[in-house]
Amino acid sequence: MTMHRTTRIKITELNPHLMCVLCGGYFIDATTIIECLHSFCKMCIVRYLETSKYCPICDVQVHKTKPLLNIRSDKTLQDIVYKLVPGLFKNEMKRRRDFYAEHPSVDAANGSNEDRGEVADEDKRIITDDEIISLSIEFFDQRAQHQASTDEKQKEEVNNKRYLQCPAAMTVMHLRKFLRSKMDIPPTFQIEVMYEDEPLKDYYTLMDIAYIYTWRRNGPLPLKYRVRPSCKKMKMAHPQDGVNNTNRSESDSASDKASSPAGVPSTSSPLPSPSTLVQPSQPHFTHISNPINGTTMTSPNRQFTLGNKVRKTALNGSSTSSG
Repeated sequence: MTMHRTTRIKITELNPHLMCVLCGGYFIDATTIIECLHSFCKMCIVRYLETSKYCPICDVQVHKTKPLLNIRSDKTLQDIVYKLVPGLFKNEMKRRRDFYAEHPSVDAANGSNEDRGEVADEDKRIITDDEIISLSIEFFDQRAQHQASTDEKQKEEVNNKRYLQCPAAMTVMHLRKFLRSKMDIPPTFQIEVMYEDEPLKDYYTLMDIAYIYTWRRNGPLPLKYRVRPSCKKMKMAHPQDGVNNTNRSESDSASDKASSPAGVPSTSSPLPSPSTLVQPSQPHFTHISNPINGTTMTSPNRQFTLGNKVRKTALNGSSTSSG
């Protein structure tokens, strides 16, 4: 079975798919030929088809007499280019505003706001790496969401939500480290950052989350988190000095399971929702069998196998042995 590996791709590797072969720059008003689906800048392909009726790349005939009838604006491709190339959209909007300011006689009434350069980054949902994004973070408790009423749920969300302002390039891994530091969560527990009820990958940036889940900027980016015990295999003790520890470990584990008042916690049970992100230096996790303050829990009856005799030890210190 092959593991899924994520690799970061440089923008230069995508340039052949984002650049116009006629002008050598990134697509502006991307336009696609219907016959062969090759794309160009609108101004570039219109000028080219004034003297030729064939595609500049594959030489397919665009149209016998009127090639401009077989080209279409490609808004999806243009949005991809604007989102992948930093600063391109902002520079293009500024260039258009400057043009119409220098040429007031040009009639731009029939054009759209984008044609006149009057669209802001927020309206186009374009996010830059250095942009500051407001987000909210709250504890995700699936059981509480099903049990609580609507009014109680709204009050809990207001009390549990915390708000942050972070760069758009910050990753989910950075946010997890921030939560672990603020809440003083031991490394034996893992933190999952979620959008609604879907866990997010560590390499996702806030920009990626905003694009993937179509964040509309109508409020802080809503994120949630949950804390769960890490599932790690326990190391088996090796026998020493010829003593057989197999029976001892089996009897100990059997008596622990039968008489332990706390029981074994489920690995999927989340931590209780904290009221604030900042917790005391030694938080108390209720579902850990051994408290953090150093005290240990002992089962009422524990059997130890010594040779051929089984010794039972009670809490009051008295002992009985059977041969």
